[in-house]
Amino acid sequence: MAKLIALATALTFFALTGGAQATGLMTCKSGDRSTWKSQQDLTKKISAEGWKVRHVKVDGGCYEVYGTSPKGQRVEAYFHPVSLELLLIARRGEVLFRKK
Repeated sequence: MAKLIALATALTFFALTGGAQATGLMTCKSGDRSTWKSQQDLTKKISAEGWKVRHVKVDGGCYEVYGTSPKGQRVEAYFHPVSLELLLIARRGEVLFRKK
């Protein structure tokens, strides 16, 4: 019985924590979330630069944006949440831009 409880606990732990791990192409050392700029600030900034934003989420400590680039390409892009600096642009798994 104890083994069954331990197994159930382990499975629950992995099911609950699996979604919290980064799934994308980039990770950011972004520090405490209290230092991050808001997703609305990012959307406002990049929209002014010609981006069309469909969705923003946090992935790997970065802001991951799904949208259309100023060049008209449907992409996913990663931005640093403190500086809002563009770090990576990818399209269908192909990296189009990566900050050096």
